[in-house]
Amino acid sequence: MKPLHEIKCVPCEGGVAPLKRDEFNAYLPQIPTWQVVNDDHALQKNFEFKNFKETLDFVNKVGALAEQEGHHPDLNLHDWNKLTITLSTHAIGGLFINDFALASKIDRLMR
Repeated sequence: MKPLHEIKCVPCEGGVAPLKRDEFNAYLPQIPTWQVVNDDHALQKNFEFKNFKETLDFVNKVGALAEQEGHHPDLNLHDWNKLTITLSTHAIGGLFINDFALASKIDRLMR
């Protein structure tokens, strides 16, 4: 299997079913700090930073990556230094390979 961070997000305009747990289980070891939430319809991860500036800088890095990939997460900056990122493919109402690829790429921003 190709590493998730090497997969380029491809447009998903719908017309395909969201991935089921048995279809995406193989991807989870590559993104072990992400949780599958919303009845297997989304990925989510919580981040905590030293201060608001670091949090905002990371939000901007994620935003630039999302634009580059053409796949946009839900970002919730809260409590001045915490960020919750939720990934799902809105066009299909669930998870698609793009969500796992973007999660892996977001993790690499922390290095």
